[in-house]
Amino acid sequence: MDLNADLGEGFGRWELTDDSGLLRVVTSANVACGFHAGDPLTLRRVCEAATAAGVRIGAQVSYRDLAGFGRREMDVPRPELAAEIAYQIGALRVFAQAAGSEVQYVKPHGALYHRAGRDTDQAGAVVEAMSLTGVRVLLCQRGTELERAAKAAGLRVVGEAFADRAYRPDGTLVPRGRPGAVLDRDSAVAQAVDLASSREATADDGNRIRVEAESICVHGDGRDAVETSEAIRSALDDRGIKVEAFI
Repeated sequence: MDLNADLGEGFGRWELTDDSGLLRVVTSANVACGFHAGDPLTLRRVCEAATAAGVRIGAQVSYRDLAGFGRREMDVPRPELAAEIAYQIGALRVFAQAAGSEVQYVKPHGALYHRAGRDTDQAGAVVEAMSLTGVRVLLCQRGTELERAAKAAGLRVVGEAFADRAYRPDGTLVPRGRPGAVLDRDSAVAQAVDLASSREATADDGNRIRVEAESICVHGDGRDAVETSEAIRSALDDRGIKVEAFI
């Protein structure tokens, strides 16, 4: 099972994620590409550190929404959105290659992740951008419009699950802002083990749901993200579940 986290989510002197701490634990790094967070120097530093740690680099692409941290849904025409996503991937690629690595996958962030999961037009924009840049691996939830669009284009889809977010009965995440949407550390560890061992989770109504995934995400901007990631990795190791990158 792969363990991924969002990195580089700062801007200038403002730092949100403990990148060095997370890179000691995770196997894949979703690097903010400047549209919801991140700046050129941060991108460069994260790529260098990830390469040195042997962690895979992925482009975490977003709507152009620094003020809203990419968590506000936007109606962006498909050609414009595809170009903006390709632009973000290209920016990260410069620093990944300079560090001796490569952008090996794409993962949409925040509102774009969820909108593209249900909107065929927005999903098509993500896939079009990947085709423009030549990145062939997409990290997203299974059973979504985004997965269907990617598969139709011949891309590899890696299923993603979330350790620190609560699920609804339909397999979608409980929206942020609602009580219980973000899990505490102990609950996140228990859910991660459940996801890795049984490919299931307990939804917020108490029912068990199937969650097919090859990678588990811990949000890098969460409280105690490093400690939660360490606890998850330790729990997986204790149960004989090998933690390794999906690429």
